[in-house]
Amino acid sequence: MHVTSYGAAREVTGSMHLISNEQDKILLDCGMFQGRRKESDRKNRQLAFDPRIITNLILSHAHIDHSGRIPVLTKEAFHGRVICTRATAAASEYLLLDSAHIQESDAFYLNYKTVRAFLYKMKSSNKKELTNRQVKEIKTLLKKERNELNVDVINDLLRQYHLESIQPLYTTEEAKQALTFFDGYPYKEQITVGQDMTCTFYEAGHILGSAFTILKARENGRTIRIGYTGDMGRFGKPIIKDPTLQFDEEDRELDLLITESTYGNRDHEPVKDIKSHLGEVINETFERGGSVVIPSFAFGRTQELVYQLHELYNEKAVPRLPVYVDSPLATNLTKVFGEHPELYDKDTHVSFLQKGQNPFSFPQITFVESVEDSMALMRENKPHIVIASSGMCEAGRILHHLRYKIHNPRNTILVVGYMAENTLGRRILELGKAYEKSGRQGPAPEVKFLNKVYPLQARVVELGGFSAHADKNELLRLIKDSNLKIRKVSVVHGEEEQAQAYAEHLRSEGLQVVVPYAGEAVQIK
Repeated sequence: MHVTSYGAAREVTGSMHLISNEQDKILLDCGMFQGRRKESDRKNRQLAFDPRIITNLILSHAHIDHSGRIPVLTKEAFHGRVICTRATAAASEYLLLDSAHIQESDAFYLNYKTVRAFLYKMKSSNKKELTNRQVKEIKTLLKKERNELNVDVINDLLRQYHLESIQPLYTTEEAKQALTFFDGYPYKEQITVGQDMTCTFYEAGHILGSAFTILKARENGRTIRIGYTGDMGRFGKPIIKDPTLQFDEEDRELDLLITESTYGNRDHEPVKDIKSHLGEVINETFERGGSVVIPSFAFGRTQELVYQLHELYNEKAVPRLPVYVDSPLATNLTKVFGEHPELYDKDTHVSFLQKGQNPFSFPQITFVESVEDSMALMRENKPHIVIASSGMCEAGRILHHLRYKIHNPRNTILVVGYMAENTLGRRILELGKAYEKSGRQGPAPEVKFLNKVYPLQARVVELGGFSAHADKNELLRLIKDSNLKIRKVSVVHGEEEQAQAYAEHLRSEGLQVVVPYAGEAVQIK
């Protein structure tokens, strides 16, 4: 038996690991690569294997960097099932459809730009600039009311003039088809996933429904056990339960543990300090007369922020500014949280449920649905707090909030999650921190997005304690404090520096460790 990592190998996105023996091939996650657009698009479009060989897919949790290529798999003759927890299945319904919408919207817009540029060139003569009337005629041809693209006309022109067309990675219909493959199961239930092969889910503490997977297989007369952390959460955080440290007796002796290492060489601020530091940021921004803009993942981070704000408002620790969750996806996923109170930790039951309160609802909060309401909010000058996706600032409504807020030094851009390399969020974070370190001397750094350059005048603050990923010491708790007995470890889901550093920490604990490259197989003997 061997495990081959096809994604999240010395990087943090595109999680995908293939477990193979003579009878079965089990895929652990089928995630989307994120980062440089052309490179990510190339990686995402081509699977490293024929989907027909996959027996089943085990999904650790619903985040797109772990689930986002499932429609690519299922539209190509995959005949297995997607096996996950019940909450993961429920959340994936919203996340995959949203992902498909983004794929389609991006493709439509790029095709629009191609056709527009072609028509501009065709209409111009003797290298003269187009008149305003000609520009308006072209835009009227390619757009409907309210700036909606006329996709049918654009596609006809692409075909008529043999222009290069961009196709979405998958469509909404293909995402809907993928969802028919999902089967949700409770934690600690043994699930058959192949011939003489089962898996069991344990709480991973990362987001609602996230799971450690223990896979057991019979081979050559003995049982082989493989553990997969997926993404491991923190200890003591609100809402969901802590990562499991006590495993059932039949699942304790692992031949291989495949572990994430996102923060394999970093320490987060203590969980107990998160709420007070969030309050400090809000108070300081309010005193400047500014607003707080928070790029946030729609699933997990948004709900935790709302929970913490609810507590701060109850405690009267901050001014009760209007709070806007400007993400229809986050609104739907908050409903999923509401449907699974059995997964909440004890503190959430004591602080809210036993008092008859909804953790995710209070008088000052508004869940923004329509585009019109979102656009009005972007122009709002009175102090407020807005939480919008995407979490890495690569797409979505957050880009438009940044467009209106990034140039104002009274405002704060609050970074509360991991920003992968080559994303807009990472650039904002790094440039903002460097500008603060310089004492904000000289001209503000510039950031380009939405085809325009903006001065980064807003304050940039990072609160690492909000991370849903375990830090170095919390990752090591699974190794040192759990009842697992581990023979070998494969370190994945970490940028090169973090993965290698965590591997060294594990070696110092006496473990045999490998940090695989993409496509490299780890043998289990």
